[in-house]
Amino acid sequence: MFYSNKFRKFKNIKHCFFSRKNGFSKGIYRGLNCGKGSKDKQSNISKNLDLVSKKMNVNRKDLILMHQTHSNKVLFINNKNKFKRKIIADALVTRSKNLALCVLTADCVPVILFDQANNTIACIHAGWKGALSGIIENTLRKIKHFNKKNKIYAVIGPCIGAHSYEVRKAFYKHFIKKSLSNKIFFNKKNKDVFYFNLRKFVEKKLKRAGVKGIENIKRDTFVEKDNFFSYRRSIKLKEPDYGRCISTICLVDD
Repeated sequence: MFYSNKFRKFKNIKHCFFSRKNGFSKGIYRGLNCGKGSKDKQSNISKNLDLVSKKMNVNRKDLILMHQTHSNKVLFINNKNKFKRKIIADALVTRSKNLALCVLTADCVPVILFDQANNTIACIHAGWKGALSGIIENTLRKIKHFNKKNKIYAVIGPCIGAHSYEVRKAFYKHFIKKSLSNKIFFNKKNKDVFYFNLRKFVEKKLKRAGVKGIENIKRDTFVEKDNFFSYRRSIKLKEPDYGRCISTICLVDD
């Protein structure tokens, strides 16, 4: 489990970037696989989510998970929709207490946010598609919709590292077509392959959206096989599937 030093100081929120350790899943999913969309036994996933809810000190039904599609869709969670069977989104925002907003990742970037001025929290699933199409900006817009006087802090969790994320030239060109300034997020390996710094790309987006307090938990999900699940590592090892780590944030009573 990994934590933000800054967020630990706030008494009205609880958070955690869970590793893959200490769960009930076996085989390639060994540990705390929380990915309902994986091919793991649903009974094991259920026990893993029970464990997460206990650690977060919330009821299991108050773990709010998304059906993530690499979109730029953000949902505001309240008492009317919190128990919706399928929440299709890649970011969640709430002002309700004792609801743990959750994001699942296996190389993509989990981001959690806290607006201290308005007691509002959010979580973001930021893969390259969502980040490029505006998931971060849309989330900040949703937070600021309620009150433009904000004091927003963000934590960027464990994700694939800059030296682990190899992409082809077409991928690089896709980003450059969006903006020439995106060149700074790439390092050339050879004429056809580049390294992409997804963490830096997400951090820059947060800064441009007006978030001043940004903390990074700099762990590489691809390299740290004992700590994290990794989609890209599973592809490299020719495994049939992969697990997902969970990250979560919750508003609590002071």
